[in-house]
Amino acid sequence: MGALLSLAGSKSGRNEYHEVSRNDTCKRRRMSSCTLEESQRLIPNLPDELSVQIIARLPRICYFDIRLVSRKWKETVTSSELFKLRKEIGRSEEWLYLLTKIEEDKLSWHAFDPLSRMWQRLPQMPNAVYEEEYSKVSSRFSMWNMVGPSLKIAHTIRGWLGGKNSFEQMPFCGCAIGAVDGCLYVLGGFYKTTTMRCVWRFDPIQNAWSEVTAMSASRAYCKTSILNNKLYVVGGVSREQGGLIPLQSAEVFEPSTGTWSEVPSMPFSRAQALPTAFLTDMLRPIATGLTSYMGRLCVSQSLYSWPFFVDVGGEIYDPETNSWDEMPLGMGEGWPARQAGTKLSVVVDGELYAFDPSSSLDSGKIKVYDQGEDAWKVVIGKVPIHDFAGSDSPYLLAGFHGKLHVITKDANHEIAVLRADLCSNLGSLSPRSTSLMPSSSLEHSDTVAESDAVVWKVIGTRDFGSGELVGCQILDL
Repeated sequence: MGALLSLAGSKSGRNEYHEVSRNDTCKRRRMSSCTLEESQRLIPNLPDELSVQIIARLPRICYFDIRLVSRKWKETVTSSELFKLRKEIGRSEEWLYLLTKIEEDKLSWHAFDPLSRMWQRLPQMPNAVYEEEYSKVSSRFSMWNMVGPSLKIAHTIRGWLGGKNSFEQMPFCGCAIGAVDGCLYVLGGFYKTTTMRCVWRFDPIQNAWSEVTAMSASRAYCKTSILNNKLYVVGGVSREQGGLIPLQSAEVFEPSTGTWSEVPSMPFSRAQALPTAFLTDMLRPIATGLTSYMGRLCVSQSLYSWPFFVDVGGEIYDPETNSWDEMPLGMGEGWPARQAGTKLSVVVDGELYAFDPSSSLDSGKIKVYDQGEDAWKVVIGKVPIHDFAGSDSPYLLAGFHGKLHVITKDANHEIAVLRADLCSNLGSLSPRSTSLMPSSSLEHSDTVAESDAVVWKVIGTRDFGSGELVGCQILDL
């Protein structure tokens, strides 16, 4: 009997033990489930919807570090929904993207955050090879043997258009750049001596390059601009069997669909009005600049044939009528070809500004176009720049944060971003000359030139060594 009681007691003990064990296990599972749920949240004890609202309000420069917190954080800061939210709540930021030529045949992109005044280097552009397209054009020359560090673009194009095979050294690959729908685009250019159709896109959210639909025509040194959130491309040169031929064609890229559409070719009407057939055949029309202004595309044009150069004003494309018309006379005459490229003109708050360089050292003017009077007016009489005769683009213009900026090299050969601030007693720029302070002050983020109209300030510098300026774009994210 005692043995039976003992056995029964042992069974009862085992049953009681197993019951307690199961309860404990359930509690642990509930605790583990809560812990796992908390660990999967962006910020513990906060709903992810609220966490995303907090992240969207952080400076964008922080995203490079917080993406390293976890995989979920990385997915959040690389999602397009986050950047849509930033725009909705007014937290998007304008960054300057600068393209430089760091070596004879290498291009490098750098991003500048004006708020933190920090620089970020972008991933290297893909070094893609297009042998199939290159094989369509036979040539004895190699692109890399024609690259030169100090030859100006104008001299190169003059040589190209002067004869069938009069190639000279090329300063860089001849690609064009643009920015639309939050991405950078690099279009065309050369592979060896062949003009290319390829288009590469950089997505700053994913921090990666990808190839998109190619242009319908191969182009180098074409001009680009943005209108109605579409990327327009005009002109340039194309490699044919007879040499490099200037193009009058144009096309437009729709980023939402990734497709290209044709645009009517530029008529170059003034080129057709030359007095003799000899001049018409000798002088070749080329597009020398493209700017989006007042809802239309303004294309400056010239006639080239080395050693002749003729400025013929330009033409304007209206997307509503899908047609071209001549540029107003005053606009064309005051906006010569050497200014009309995207490197030397910019629209800020609806006003078209152009940089008028001078042949003398440390000299240049900023002009604004008066549409009512069809005339260009000087608004800044002197810009604190330095002359670098060996550079193809010693200075660039950019507009962001509602202000005009000049990108140039300072006395120490560092690239400097200068901002033109209005004096407090003026509501707009007025045509008064600025007086320069000593150029050595460019080294500091302080006033470098001032007058009754503007105060120039250095908001950022960067030592790129022997790197040269090529172009710049603005992205708002």
